Amino acid sequence: MPVKPGIYAILEGLQSEMLRDSTLTLLYEYQHPTAVSSMGKVIDLHKQFGPVRVPDTGPIDEEWFVGACIGMAMTGVRGIAHCPTMTSVRAFELVFNQVGKLRYMTGGQASMPMVLWQDAAGRVAGQAAQHADAGQEALYASIPGLQVVIPSDPYDAKGLMIAAVRSPDPVIFFHYGAINSVRIDVPDDAYVVPIGQAALRQEGKDITLVGFAPATLEIAKALPLLKNAGISAEFIDPRTLKPLPIDPIIASAKKTGRLLAVDHGHETLCSTTEIIARVAMAVPGVRLARLAFPDAPAPAAKEMIEWMTPDAPKIVAAAKKMMTA
Repeated sequence: MPVKPGIYAILEGLQSEMLRDSTLTLLYEYQHPTAVSSMGKVIDLHKQFGPVRVPDTGPIDEEWFVGACIGMAMTGVRGIAHCPTMTSVRAFELVFNQVGKLRYMTGGQASMPMVLWQDAAGRVAGQAAQHADAGQEALYASIPGLQVVIPSDPYDAKGLMIAAVRSPDPVIFFHYGAINSVRIDVPDDAYVVPIGQAALRQEGKDITLVGFAPATLEIAKALPLLKNAGISAEFIDPRTLKPLPIDPIIASAKKTGRLLAVDHGHETLCSTTEIIARVAMAVPGVRLARLAFPDAPAPAAKEMIEWMTPDAPKIVAAAKKMMTA
């Protein structure tokens, strides 16, 4: 199987779904949805499917994109609204008041088969605070009626996007650009990564590590360092924030007796807070710890943002402390 960049893998998944469903529409903000594979193969959905199904959306108007997808979904047409990194909550009002609640408010007459494809910035040095953020998926997870997925690599990105498109419920698809750097094989054919199914990335017996992208990249870097320190770490990537696949995490915490959650969102009410709460209720006596970004805007200085971000060395230090304290 070929190695593919994250954005190429996502567009390849959408390409297969648009061929399967002749009404599927993509509203992609301010540019054409194009990508190039490592072998030089080009995907251009606007060119392939035309301006009706992939409009030439020059204006920047997230409310219009999401509102249009809501209207299409109410008529049975599936739509995908793509929003860039700096607009992770621009259309939040529509999602909060309409997307997650219309099926209930119409007594089941209106379903919401739509996807909000939200690019997310992540903690990037040298950017202004509003362009170096993470964790906004926790806002959407608090809304009933929504599904929220966060892929950690190009393979999961393609499979979760296909699953999101096929879901009868509205799905918020958070895509962090950092995962594009993960080198992993991605099949050419369409496949589904089930929504609500966690991935066991590594088995272990001493401590359970859990986190969502982009923190998953730092956890992966920490694993060999923990092994060198004689710590057998189990790593679970939930991939879905809502519905949260908590059962395998609880089972792992029962086995290891320790759970370290890593989150690049802000510490207060970040995504892994829910994991810690549920594990604490289900596993008496389990030792719990969390690493998260402080409750402060991200600084532009490289040294400062690195000091604040839960990275591999901090994960190793926290795990060692849990093993010895």
